[in-house]
Amino acid sequence: EVLARGAHREKRRLDKIIRRLSPSWAPPRQPVVDRNLLRLAIYELSMPDAPPPPVVINEAVELAKKYSTEDSGKFINGVLGSYIRELEAQSEDR
Repeated sequence: EVLARGAHREKRRLDKIIRRLSPSWAPPRQPVVDRNLLRLAIYELSMPDAPPPPVVINEAVELAKKYSTEDSGKFINGVLGSYIRELEAQSEDR
């Protein structure tokens, strides 16, 4: 429930991140399940006590495979992988 409420509260910020990471597939073009899984995962990864990134990504990918389209797992994996690389690059710059 904490993740859902937080992701809902931060929806605009999360959608900006998703747009940047998937420019040819902006949130309105994405399946609803994919869009919400990305919001939840990105929000969770931004929490101070977040699980390790591979765990968050794997959970999102598995849910996408089960509840969304055939290509959703790959899409979610790609977007979240890009997000993690972006975070790592920012950490190195500090």
